[in-house]
Parts: sequence; structure tokens; C-alpha cells
Amino acid sequence: MNPMLTRSMQRTICSQMGNVRLQLLYKASVHGFSSAAFHQRCDSHGPTVSVGYNDTGHVFGGYTQKAFCQSGQYVHDDKAFLFTFKGVNILTYPVTGAANAVRMMGNSGPYFGEALVLVNGGAAVVYSSPGNHYNFAAADMHGNNLNLTECEVYEVVENTELERPWRTVTWELEKRQELMDSIKNYKPTISCVSQPRVLLIGPVGVGKSSFFNSVNSVFRGHVTSQAIAGCSTKSLTTQFRTYTMKAGREGKPLPIIMCDTMGLEESAEAGLDIEDIGSIIKGHVPNRYLFNPSCPLDSDASGYQKSPQLKDKIHCVAYVIDACKISILPTKLGEKLGAIRRKVNLMGIPQMVLLTKVDEACPLVKEDVKNVYRSGYIKEMMHEVSVRLGVPMSCIVPVKNYNEELELEDDCDILLLSALNQMLRFADNYFDDISDGLSNCDMEGSEWRGELA
Repeated sequence: MNPMLTRSMQRTICSQMGNVRLQLLYKASVHGFSSAAFHQRCDSHGPTVSVGYNDTGHVFGGYTQKAFCQSGQYVHDDKAFLFTFKGVNILTYPVTGAANAVRMMGNSGPYFGEALVLVNGGAAVVYSSPGNHYNFAAADMHGNNLNLTECEVYEVVENTELERPWRTVTWELEKRQELMDSIKNYKPTISCVSQPRVLLIGPVGVGKSSFFNSVNSVFRGHVTSQAIAGCSTKSLTTQFRTYTMKAGREGKPLPIIMCDTMGLEESAEAGLDIEDIGSIIKGHVPNRYLFNPSCPLDSDASGYQKSPQLKDKIHCVAYVIDACKISILPTKLGEKLGAIRRKVNLMGIPQMVLLTKVDEACPLVKEDVKNVYRSGYIKEMMHEVSVRLGVPMSCIVPVKNYNEELELEDDCDILLLSALNQMLRFADNYFDDISDGLSNCDMEGSEWRGELA
């Protein structure tokens, strides 16, 4: 569920209220143009910003610091205001009758005085009556177009900066080099695997491919884009891909292989199939295998590896989650992630979470990446991920992928390298777990294959 309100507009609205951010609660095109859907998603939440959109391009709405309910009564709010956008600029209309600023009607959406009502009567329409506790020109507000194409309600959340970081990170150039050297010199604790394989799993658009590109950029010394990445509602990755990285253009391959997959989607008939994940982890899926969401990989398929070795299997799974969307993660997608996690648990593979787009989620981090562990909001999001996926906080690491930048940034690199270093540690945990049961480096015998089949 993507916000329709652009980041620029969000920042402009937030500038009216201080150091805050917007968190999407309700989206009519997803939850329904009905008063019931609005109240189910928004009651007891506040402060809020409600936004209406019409097909003439008008973006307008209102702010109230009071939580929504269905009392039928007016509530006093001397901070309430209406707004509309004129190009990139915002026009605001403060409440003129604070005692009647907002009416808590059960049969409508956001109800500002008697001047502006969104989802009026539980339908995709606007009620407009300028002068009733708010003064505005209808032509400026919505162009006299009272039909809604979309309606959104955002909760206004304060950005909290913690007094001291809750994780210790050394933000120095020497630390960046130390991490790079540690990764380049890494050797698995088990000799028959030279490059642990890390599988990236996550919904469409969270930044799986971008994470590989970003880490690859750090070692190449400039921003690269080897894996296909971008913005889309459908997965841009349609194949199973294994990527190696080099320490510089002519350098040696790094001791890790990143495995990228098709993105997860809500529908059982779309996105990566759970059965394919099992085949990938067991090492059956060949590089560049083209996924078919409606039909999992069959053992008779071309390229199917019937007798994979330990080096072909997955040694760590990293779930990639968008920090901006964890609070609005669709139920079906959450259930699919839960099913995958249970399946991976049974296979004994270490699991961690990459929390991406932390700079987009929190203005404090946008201002300075070093604030990532000072941001109360990012800590809250990591805790929510921990609860929803059943992953300990110690297994969750925030990262900022390279997206708009043309040059590398040391602080961003340190977060990326720390995540990669953690993956190698988790892979070592896997090797340590299995090494006690294996007598030598020839681990591809029938007994070992049967254990993971």
C-alpha cells in the first residue's frame, strides 16, 4: 500500500506542525470508500492529516489534533486547519470556530466543521460549504470538483531523537576500512565452502536488488547498478540470480554470494512461490532460473540440480523489509512471510532482517544517517518487525541503499558493510551447527543430502 501523497507534499504539510512525520492509516482505494472502513482504520488515532484527491488534480484536506470517534459531537480544536496545494505550494485555512472544528460523525469520513467532509455519507464524494468554521474559496480548494478518486488519512507522529544511541557504531573512516578488510579476508569455518550463499527475500519494491547494488558499489569504489532495480508494483527481478562481488574492478571475488529472488506479493498466484524458496535453499534451483508464480520448480525442469552440494545450498536468509511500510504491511503478505519463516526455521537456516529505506522513513536519518540509532521511530519500527516476523531485535539491521546518489558516502557504507559482516557471522553459525555431525570435508554423501531433502 503506497502513499499517494508525494514525499515533497508530506514534508510541506509536516512543516506546518514541527518535527513530525506522516504514517498512512487509511487508503480508500484499498480499504474502501466507506465510513465503516474509515472508522475501523482511524478511530482513536490522532493527530491526523486527511487528504482528498480528484481527477482535476486537486490535492486538499485538513488537519486535526483530535482522535477520530463516532460520538456525533463537535470537538474543540484551535489547531485545526484545512489546506490545498497550488503547485508545490500549500495554502492553509485555519479554523475560525474552534469549538466546531471537527464533527465526529459515524456515517462519514473526516468531517471538518460544516465546511469540508471527505467520503461524505460513506461515498466517494466531498461535501463543501466554505464559511462554516473555515474560510476558503471552493475553486482554490478542489476546483468545484466534488468527486473523489482517492482519500487518505495519515497519523501525525512525532520524531523523537534519543539522548544516546541504543547501538554502538563507530562512524569513522578507519571503521569502514576495517569492515572491508574483515569481509575480504573472511574464510568460512568449514573448508568445503569458499563462498557462503545469502538468500534475499522480501516483498516487491523493498530494495533487495538495490542492497546488492549498494554493497557492490562499496567494493567497486563507485555507485553501480549490476542487478535490475527500480520502482514497480510488480517484481523487476523475475529470475533466480546469484551474484558475486569483486574487491575492485580487477580484484579477487569476495567470499560471499548474494542470491536474489522474485519479490513476494499478496496473491498466492503472484510473486515468488513458497515452494520455490524451499528448492532454492536446498540448492536445486540453477542460476538464471525464470520463476513461474503459478507453477513451482519441478524436479524434471531443465537445469534442476538433483544432487546439490553444500556449497550450492543457502547458508543464511535475509528478509528485506521497507521501514516505510512495515506498519501497513498487508495481512496476506504478512502471513506469507510468516509461512516462509516457519519453513526456513524447520530447515535450520539462520535468518536476519534488513530494514531498508530508513532515511525515507525518518527525517532525522534523512538529515544524517548517523542518527539511525538515535531515532526513536526507527527503533519502534525495528521492534514492530521483531514482533510481526518473530525475529529477535539483535537479528535486525537498518541500511540505507544507494538510490539517488552518484558518489559513495562513508556513513552509508558503514551500515551496508555492517549488514554484510553480520550475514557472514550468521553463515558461520550455520556451519558450526552442522560441522559436529560431519566427519570430513566430503559432505555431499547420501546421508547428508537426505537430511536436508
